[in-house]
Amino acid sequence: MPVEVAVVDPLPLFRQGAVTVLTAAGYPVWTPPDVVAWARQASTSAVVLLTVQDEDDWRLLGRLHESEPSHPVVVLLGAATAAAGVRAVRAGARSVMPRQTTAMMLQRTVAATIEGQAVLPAAVAAALASGEDAGDAAISAEKLSWLQALAAGATVAELARHVGYSERAMFRLLRTLYREMGVHSRIEALMRARERGWM
Repeated sequence: MPVEVAVVDPLPLFRQGAVTVLTAAGYPVWTPPDVVAWARQASTSAVVLLTVQDEDDWRLLGRLHESEPSHPVVVLLGAATAAAGVRAVRAGARSVMPRQTTAMMLQRTVAATIEGQAVLPAAVAAALASGEDAGDAAISAEKLSWLQALAAGATVAELARHVGYSERAMFRLLRTLYREMGVHSRIEALMRARERGWM
């Protein structure tokens, strides 16, 4: 029985391209509107190809990982940083690749994933091997915007007014963010964000 593949991507043109590439490789390919429901009903031989670009996509990856049965997931990252790759693996992805990959690489990655292998960019494998903390890879777009505002010179009071928190609450939220990132100060957080290529 051939392995079924579900393709989940917000752009119809990209979805159709992935379907064409994988169909040419001999896989039955689906584009289900509810991939979690599809995964529950799919045969035991199934793989999900999931583009992850925003927090909703990250939540979907978590739901796929927790669903029964759990099928291997190949994550395509729009922002293919090592930190995002680490986050994807720790959230349940079997393989990770940049979204702007070639047709041949897509076919190879799906085939390797089906065979039980994990395909990862070298930077992601190195980050995982070094034991880098994924906490800093898991910050939301909203929290990243806070760091960007601080890097641009905004004060905590200005940031608090802009996002609708009291200054005291903003200080607490930033302290929590720094802990999540594994740093102790604003300067360290901004340096870490720059090291990760977030800014």
